[in-house]
Amino acid sequence: MFRIKRYKNLLLQEFKHYSGEKLKKDLLAGLTVAAVALPLALAFGVSSGADAAAGLITAIIAGVVIGGLSGGFYQISGPTGAMAAILIGIIASHGLAGVLVTTFIAGFLLLLAGLFKLGSLTSFIPSPVITGFTSGIAIIIALGQIDNFFGTTSSGDNALAKLLSYQTGFTPHLPTLLLGILILLGLIFYPKKWNQILPASLIAIILATIASVVFNLPVAKVGKIPTSLMTSERLHLAALNWANIKGLFLPAISIALLGMIESLLCGASAGRMTGKDLDSNQELIAQGIGNLILPFFGGIPATAAIARTSVAIKSGAQTRLAGIFHALFLLLSMIIFAPIMSQIPMTALASVLLVTSWRMHEFSTIKTMIQQKNRSALLLFLVTMFSTIIFDLSIAIVIGIICSCIFFVAKSARISIVTEDIDWQRMDLSHSEAGSNWAVIYITGPLFFMSANQLKKALDQVIEKEGLIFSLRGVPSIDLTALDSFNDYFSIAALNQQKLIFTSMQPEVEKQFNRLWEKREHSPIQHPTVAHALHEIHQTF
Repeated sequence: MFRIKRYKNLLLQEFKHYSGEKLKKDLLAGLTVAAVALPLALAFGVSSGADAAAGLITAIIAGVVIGGLSGGFYQISGPTGAMAAILIGIIASHGLAGVLVTTFIAGFLLLLAGLFKLGSLTSFIPSPVITGFTSGIAIIIALGQIDNFFGTTSSGDNALAKLLSYQTGFTPHLPTLLLGILILLGLIFYPKKWNQILPASLIAIILATIASVVFNLPVAKVGKIPTSLMTSERLHLAALNWANIKGLFLPAISIALLGMIESLLCGASAGRMTGKDLDSNQELIAQGIGNLILPFFGGIPATAAIARTSVAIKSGAQTRLAGIFHALFLLLSMIIFAPIMSQIPMTALASVLLVTSWRMHEFSTIKTMIQQKNRSALLLFLVTMFSTIIFDLSIAIVIGIICSCIFFVAKSARISIVTEDIDWQRMDLSHSEAGSNWAVIYITGPLFFMSANQLKKALDQVIEKEGLIFSLRGVPSIDLTALDSFNDYFSIAALNQQKLIFTSMQPEVEKQFNRLWEKREHSPIQHPTVAHALHEIHQTF
């Protein structure tokens, strides 16, 4: 009930001052997004291993259902390249029927994630890991389009296996390759200012289709596009049995995880563009419901798409109606232009996807990592990217997160220990022989098992001193191993009659030391600062 009330309030705020002018802006934005989404929906449907119709149906259903329930008015959902990259392996192993079941399970997982308010989970994934799997997915998409672009045939369950299968022979089909190169060049050199009016991908596909029909080119085509949303290849309740669910649960986790990451990252980016924050948990609920419904129409998994969302915002979208209108325009296109779309050359869609995969790489982020010589970030990026290509998304993210934790722990182990003799002049105190054989030890960084050895070495070097002042202002935490090192040193210091003073301790660190000192017969002296301790020594002597 709380989620329903929150969603109702979201709609009330969104349509509070809705007018005919805003409706006009939503219609135009919807039409613009549909022009961008049409070629991408067809292309992502094909690249997933399904067909163009599945991609188009996904864009239509997702646009209405997910767009209507979304946590942000600007979110445009549909098939994406990242999702298509995951589906290739599932279709190879389980067929389209397996993808439909997997989509349903993933939708259920996304719905649960939203209901249990797990919308903040993506914040625990480091940025280099996200950049790494994005690049990995882009490479998988590009590898998956070699057959369609060159007119060749490969074998294998994944993009890497298909690439290796070319060792037995690689003979491009000349008409397919030439048409693909012409389209690719057109997409690359298409003026950016024209792209805002007519998307390059749409123009390229239209021209390629005309050329294919007029010159009767012997190239592979998309094939039949249905004029109904209910396709013959759709999920039936009988397929939702325990055997199927058990066998497809792990791939479903990958799809749900990717859906969560893509949708929430898209919402974060769009939120900055509009100044309106995304309701992340509502977005996950919307994605969950949408992906639960999609398989029953023959659709593949959907998620929020950054490119289409940004187009909607730049086109002046005012409410979520823009996303719904975009879906209705796609439906109208399917009904009217289905015979024409069936003639689209596959190499045209491959060219669109090759350009899309290139643009998926976050080159500015990668460049920044290189310029800043951030070795750990670069290593995380490369490890995640290659893990995505070799394994799958969920394994890649787990590997990335584990590596980032290891790097963090290793970095945290680098503590600073500086030992200085007492300088009375710096303290504006008269020269005194007091404390002539004393030292101040400044420690900065967390003291735990990985830094305990460094601490022990530093303490061994000051054992001959008459007294020590420890400044622990820069120590945010201390664990049992480091405390044991101090405890051992306390025993050695007592034998040598060495005086110990502790200063500037943070509350949590002081609490840990107090517990240790309660077990000892004598506890070191404490002062709030090093200055207080030095004044006390100066007066004593």
